[in-house]
Amino acid sequence: MKNLLIFIFLMCFSFSYSQDTPTSFTLQEAIDYALKNNRTAKNAARDIEAAKKQKWETTATGLPQLNASINYQNFLKQQISLVPAEFFGGEPGEFAEVIFGTQQNVNATATLSQLLFDGSYLVGLQSAKVFLEISENAKNKTDLQVRKAVINAYGNVLLAEESIKIFEKNISILEKNLDETTKIYENGLGEEESIEQLQITLSNVKSGFNNAVRLRSIAYQMFNITIGIDYNTNVTLAENLEQLAQKNIALNVLEQDNDVANTIDYKIAANDKTAKALLLKLEKSKALPRLSAFLNGGYLGFSDAFTFFNRNQNWAGFSAFGLNIDIPIFSSGGRNAATQRAKINLEKSIDNLTETEQMLKLQIETAKSNYKFATEDYNNKKENLALAERIESKNQTKFFEGIGSSFELRQAQTQLYAAQQELLQALLDVVNSKAELETITNNISAN
Repeated sequence: MKNLLIFIFLMCFSFSYSQDTPTSFTLQEAIDYALKNNRTAKNAARDIEAAKKQKWETTATGLPQLNASINYQNFLKQQISLVPAEFFGGEPGEFAEVIFGTQQNVNATATLSQLLFDGSYLVGLQSAKVFLEISENAKNKTDLQVRKAVINAYGNVLLAEESIKIFEKNISILEKNLDETTKIYENGLGEEESIEQLQITLSNVKSGFNNAVRLRSIAYQMFNITIGIDYNTNVTLAENLEQLAQKNIALNVLEQDNDVANTIDYKIAANDKTAKALLLKLEKSKALPRLSAFLNGGYLGFSDAFTFFNRNQNWAGFSAFGLNIDIPIFSSGGRNAATQRAKINLEKSIDNLTETEQMLKLQIETAKSNYKFATEDYNNKKENLALAERIESKNQTKFFEGIGSSFELRQAQTQLYAAQQELLQALLDVVNSKAELETITNNISAN
């Protein structure tokens, strides 16, 4: 019975796990899953939560603080004090040994404190807000990078799958051609070189096929790691490379006037400038006074024996209210040096922001150019493949009709195979260049 219950529990756990982890993905489903489960994305989300906690931690330092302490002392040997003996009727000039206080005492105190003014605290509140904004922008940048990584990984898997299909098709055709050519040669109607040429081509294609199979396994593992699941999980992709490329051909994005201020990299550089300005403000605030107030109260208990839990134990109460003011007066130029250093760092961040703006404009134009070229190259490679297929078909017909050489056929086949791989790469380039443009501009279009 116990074993049956364990078996049922494991089956339920396995079913629950399989329900939580999908095994088939469209590209958008893979992106959505990765944004929740990719380890880098999860850590970026944790950074935001940590920033929120730090913001409250900073805020709380300026709110009322209540602390309590209990101090118990038991003098193993009490200290002796000397007093003039004449106080007790002795001779002048002589001293008597006396012990003040009891052997044991307890001091219980509670203190309520409140910060009234501190320039550093006010700057700290502003800094905590900026730090939260920095964490949020970092999370957005991480999400964009994860999205691009998923698109690249998804495309690489599809590229491997399509390559294998093409290799399998080419191998099947080559084996058929080799079989027919061998029969022709055995009947004395062909040359042995024709067989050897086809064998060389077939060997090369099979080698490419084996490599593509290995790359497919690696591509799937990379995809799994990118979306945040175990790298050996068996998954299937619901789209093919051509469908994905067609979805990503949208030349209207080239006409968009992208505002650099909306990009994540610009926002992060602007955050750095704001943070440096606050650091300068912080150094200046250190020259201002700091004012705080406190209210405390407590009880003192004295006894030569441990009687502090007895009802008849005497307790002496005390209480005090006060103000503390700290006034910076002279630091031998230390505060001024720190202020000047913060000012220099602010000037550097201003220049960095300007450079970031210029570099982003260049990156956007470069990404647009690459995307436009990728779409043009895709159309070119598509036409080239159609031409290569016709050329290969004509040379195959000539070869089997005896008016074409095996060398010419091999050249046409090699040209066809290269055109096939170039088209697949062009399809992938369309997808990846669009993802790169969207990542830089922080402008995600709906496919």
